[in-house]
Amino acid sequence: MVQTICICGAGTMGSSIAQAAAQHNFHVILYDVSTGMLEKARTAMESNLQTLVQKNKLTAEAGSAIISRIQFVSDINDCLADLVIEAIVEKPEVKVALFNQLAEVNHSEVVFATNTSSLSVTEIAKKIIHPERVAGMHFFNPATIMKLVEVVTTPFSNEQTIETIVQTARQMDKTPVLCQDAPGFIVNHVARPYYLEALKLAEQGVTDFQTIDTLLEATGFKMGPFRLMDLIGNDINYAVSCQVYDALGKPERLQPSPIQQEKVEKGELGRKTGKGYYEYS
Repeated sequence: MVQTICICGAGTMGSSIAQAAAQHNFHVILYDVSTGMLEKARTAMESNLQTLVQKNKLTAEAGSAIISRIQFVSDINDCLADLVIEAIVEKPEVKVALFNQLAEVNHSEVVFATNTSSLSVTEIAKKIIHPERVAGMHFFNPATIMKLVEVVTTPFSNEQTIETIVQTARQMDKTPVLCQDAPGFIVNHVARPYYLEALKLAEQGVTDFQTIDTLLEATGFKMGPFRLMDLIGNDINYAVSCQVYDALGKPERLQPSPIQQEKVEKGELGRKTGKGYYEYS
C-alpha cells in the first residue's frame, strides 16, 4: 500500500499533483533541483489552500495540515517513496536518467509513474533498470480539480505496478482509466482536432479566437479551444501536437499550427506567463 509519494518536478503540474496527494492524506515529497521552484510551488499551494479556506471549503487547520504533509527537497537522496511520479521536462532521456537515479536510492518495490502527456511510455520503460515497475499516470491540469487519470500500460508493466497506480489514483479521489501506450494516449489523441481545426479557422481568417471560443462554449463545451490551450500552456499543447504528429507519420490533418508555434517562440504560453491568446492580469 502506498503511503509516501515522491513527485519530481515542482512546476505547475508537479505542484498540483503534490497538493492533490497531500489533500488525500498521503505523505508527499516534492523534489526539484531548483530551490526557487520549490519555494514558488509552496507559495502557490498556500495561496490555493487559503482561497479554499476563504470560500469555506476548508478549515484553516486542515489547510495547514495539508502543507505539513509535503516535504520540499532538492536532494535526490531524500526521495524515498513507495510511488514516484515524474512531472519534469518532456525529454525522454531526462526522464530515463531520473528514474534510474531514483532506482538506485529507493527500495526494490518502488513504482515509477511518468506524467508525460504523449511521449512513449514503452520507450522510457525499456531503458529503466526495472521496466516492469514503470507505467504512465497522466493527470490533467489542474490535478487538484480534474478527476481523470490515464493509466498507461506498456508490454513490460506487471500487474502489481498497474494495480498500485490505479488504487493510488482512487485514493486521491480520481477516476483511473486504463489504456495501452499509443501516441497521445486517449484524451490527447482525440483532442487534437479540437485545437488544430480551431487554429486553422484562425489561420485562414474565417474568424477570431474569441468568436470560436464563444461559439463552442455556447454549444456545451466547458472551455473553448483557445482558452483551454492558454490554461494547459501553449508550450505543452504545441509539444503534444508535434509528438502525436511525428508518431503517427506526419498526417496533414494533424500538422501543428504555425500560430501556436509563434506563441511558443514569443513566450506567450498562456495563463502561466500572463499572455497567450488572451491577456491575464
